Amino acid sequence: MTALRYTLLYIAVFAAALFTSCRNDDIIFIPEEVPVWRPELNSVSGFYLLNEGNMGSNKSTLDYYDCSTGIYTRNIYGNANPDVPKEMGDVGNDIAIYGSRMYAVINCSNKVEVMDAATARRMGQIDIPNCRFIRFWEGYAYVTSYAGPVVIDPEYRQKGFVAKVDTATMQVVDRCIVGFQPDGLDIADGKIYVANSGGYMVPNYENTVTVIDLSTFRVLETIQVAINLEYCIADRYGNLWVSSRGDYYDVPPRLYCYDTRKRRMEKVLDVNVGNYWLDGDSLYVIAVDNRETGVEMPSSYQIVNIATREVVNDCFITDGTEARIHKPYAVAVNPVTKEIFVTDARNYVNPGYLYCFGSDGVLKWSVRTGDIPAHIVFTGQSINE
Repeated sequence: MTALRYTLLYIAVFAAALFTSCRNDDIIFIPEEVPVWRPELNSVSGFYLLNEGNMGSNKSTLDYYDCSTGIYTRNIYGNANPDVPKEMGDVGNDIAIYGSRMYAVINCSNKVEVMDAATARRMGQIDIPNCRFIRFWEGYAYVTSYAGPVVIDPEYRQKGFVAKVDTATMQVVDRCIVGFQPDGLDIADGKIYVANSGGYMVPNYENTVTVIDLSTFRVLETIQVAINLEYCIADRYGNLWVSSRGDYYDVPPRLYCYDTRKRRMEKVLDVNVGNYWLDGDSLYVIAVDNRETGVEMPSSYQIVNIATREVVNDCFITDGTEARIHKPYAVAVNPVTKEIFVTDARNYVNPGYLYCFGSDGVLKWSVRTGDIPAHIVFTGQSINE
């Protein structure tokens, strides 16, 4: 987004605050300027932050940070799309940019919101029930779906699927049935890897990763890993890093390294994964303190070296700022400047916070966000291709 576009946006927002809006229940945020160090011009122009919002509250929002101006703007979707009555919808679960379009997975609104990546202007939506995460490959988007409604039932028998979407037409062209409540997915070596959670089937969690052949879009095999899987990410060494949330009580969370070429588990790390981000050989991992459930796993900010498969840093925040973070929820790393971003969901009800650290782990700035800041995608030339 350009400085000119934001100047016009600020005028519009200020005017809207002075006059009665046709959407009286909307909250209009005045943009907040954050005094931060501005890096030299590079391919990263900024980033979007998708706020989940509480389930059932229809409060998913979109924020934007402009690296060139140092201005962080809240709730830009409403300003860019004043004609959309319910704004983004209920629970923003994932966000990604492919080509010139941005895709926001809105879980309980059963849709993927498609926007212009430069302006956040709505271009359409893809209807997918209980959708979760999204990845792309050669003109298609692949989206995990729980398929059924939100319900906790040990006898739940509605398997989920991966939807194949033509990004040119924004239409679902195929589905592949996988395990129960599939969450994270990634694509590598002509295959799609899907982490199945079985999260609705407490205490009978799913424990598998489904492998799909990209060319035929059919299941190749099912790999047993651990219960209640959430994320998976493929690295350049042929490994798949899969996180297990455990059962929140007796079975602790773990991080699994599966060699996709040798087709065997290579390493199990005693690491709690609430969210992670891969940058080069460094897997940045954060997790919230869940000792209240009885599992001795406090909040953590670790780095795993994917080449050695070892934890090499137990706390990448070096100035003690982690003491200010209540509920670490998301992490991202600027691919050029190596700045580290950590979000704080706080009490999961009120607005959260975003913290920016230098590559040395020292706090540079922080800002208030929307409710439950959860997913970041960087913008700029060739960043998301």
